[in-house]
Amino acid sequence: MGIAIKGRGSRTHLAGRFEVTVSEAMDDGWAPDESEEFAAPRLRTEVRAETARSIISRNKSPDVGFSQSVNPYRGCEHGCSYCFARPSHAYLNLSPGLDFETKLFAKTNAPQLLRKEFSRPGYVPQPIALGINTDAYQPIERKLKLTRQLIEVMLETQHPFSLITKNALVERDIDLLAPLAEKHLVSVHFSVTSLDPHLSARLEPRASAPHARLRAMRRLSDAGIPVGVMVAPVIPWINDAELEAVLEAAHDAGASTAGYVLLRLPLEVAPLFRDWLDTHHPDRATHVMSTINQLRGGKDYNSQFGTRMRGEGVYADLLSNRFKLARKRLGFDAQHSHWPKLDCTRFLRPLPPRVESPQGSLF
Repeated sequence: MGIAIKGRGSRTHLAGRFEVTVSEAMDDGWAPDESEEFAAPRLRTEVRAETARSIISRNKSPDVGFSQSVNPYRGCEHGCSYCFARPSHAYLNLSPGLDFETKLFAKTNAPQLLRKEFSRPGYVPQPIALGINTDAYQPIERKLKLTRQLIEVMLETQHPFSLITKNALVERDIDLLAPLAEKHLVSVHFSVTSLDPHLSARLEPRASAPHARLRAMRRLSDAGIPVGVMVAPVIPWINDAELEAVLEAAHDAGASTAGYVLLRLPLEVAPLFRDWLDTHHPDRATHVMSTINQLRGGKDYNSQFGTRMRGEGVYADLLSNRFKLARKRLGFDAQHSHWPKLDCTRFLRPLPPRVESPQGSLF
C-alpha cells in the first residue's frame, strides 16, 4: 500500500504519453512508516494565466447531449482520481497525475472571447455546456471569478447554457442563475459520487463534501433553478451500492433529472486509477479491475460511442435496470434524464468589439 498525499487524488507525476524521457521511482528497500522522514510531500497549487485563442469547443459525439462547451480552466484542483480529463495535460508536456491537479491554467480572456464569438454574424445559438472538461467551480474560481464573468455574458445575451459541478460554490451565483432560469435558459447538474464523506475525500479530495453539494442543490432548487444529479462515475465494488441512495438524496434535495456514468479510464487515467486502488483499497483492487475489464471487452477502456458511458455485459445491464427502477420510483423526469431543453430563441447578439485604428482617433 502506497502513501497518499493529503488533499491530492494522485500521488505520482506519471509521465504523459508524449514525453521523450521518462523517470521511474525505484524501491530502495527502506519500508515506509509514519515518521516525518517518509511522509508524502505537500504540494502547492500553481495557477498560470493563459491567453486563449478560442473559447467554444465543439463536438459531434452522439452520446454526450451537447454540441458545444466552454472551459475557463485547464487542470482541476478537485483532484478526482478518476477524472477522464487528466490526459489533456499531456498536451502541455505536464503530468496527467499530480501536475493536472497542481499546475492549473486560467483562461483570463475567456469572457471577452465568448462575447466576441456571440457577436459574429454567422453564430447560431445552441446550448453551451459550461465546465465539462474541468470543473468551472473548482476552488480557484472563488478568487478569479471567470465562471461568474462568463455567466454574466450569458445573462447579457440571453444565451442558454447548462453546467455540471462538484462544488457548492455555485451557490454564490444564484443571483445570476435565477433570472436565467425564469426564461428557461439554464440548468445546473451536480455530480455526486458518494454520500460517504470519507470515501468522497479519497476519490475527489478538494471537491465539496457530499452534504454541501446536496445543500447547494436544495438552495438552487428553492430559487427556481432546475437542478439534476449525475451519479458519476459509478465504480464497481467502490460506490456502486450507493446508486439508489444518491438518487434518493438528490431527489429530496430538489433534483428533477438524473443520470449516471460508468467509470471511464482512457489513456493515462488507467494506471493512475490502478495506483489509487492499490493505495486506498488494496484488498479489492484486483476485483474492481477485473469487473471493469469485463465491462470494457477485456480492456481497461473502450471509447466506442454508445457503450463508453454504460459498459457492456451482465453487470452493465444490472446497473442500467437498477437506475431505471430507481428513477421511476422516485419520479425523476425520464424524458430529460441528462440535459433539459433550453430556449435558444431569446438570444440577443452583442455588438462586435470595437477595433481601434492604429493611428488613433482624430477627435
